[in-house]
Amino acid sequence: MLDRIESIHDEGLAAIDRAGGSDELEELRVRLLGRKAELPNLLRGVAELPPEERGKVGKRANEVRQALTERLNAVKARIESAELDTRLAADRIDVTLPGDPVEPVGRHHLISQTLREIEDVFVGLGFTVVEGPEVETVHYNFDALNHEPTHPARGRADTFYVAE
Repeated sequence: MLDRIESIHDEGLAAIDRAGGSDELEELRVRLLGRKAELPNLLRGVAELPPEERGKVGKRANEVRQALTERLNAVKARIESAELDTRLAADRIDVTLPGDPVEPVGRHHLISQTLREIEDVFVGLGFTVVEGPEVETVHYNFDALNHEPTHPARGRADTFYVAE
């Protein structure tokens, strides 16, 4: 029985090392360590052996199972890493290439279009477009400009009064 366990060990390690892909490796795992595999069947049959052989055979069978499991995991990690590297190399994006042009989405609002057209007309006539607040505070209109409290510009006819 020890000879059969050793042959399973040697054949299993050789087959694992020859595995070319994840699918093939999974088939090997099932064939070597699955429920119906030979090694687990041998482990189940250890109880029927004479007591002096049980220890040696059981110990060696467990060592072989552990060695096969470790080799399967190591080869699986190596194969998955190689497959990932291959996938990443194929999907690599060259960031130095120019990107796709971005298509404009939507349109400008009708009022915005009209304001731009009017601004273009006035700019063509020599005016400058300046944007700012439509209503200023008393501070910026008068106090910051040093207008006296009795200055005519502060009169009701020349001033907008807005509730804050």
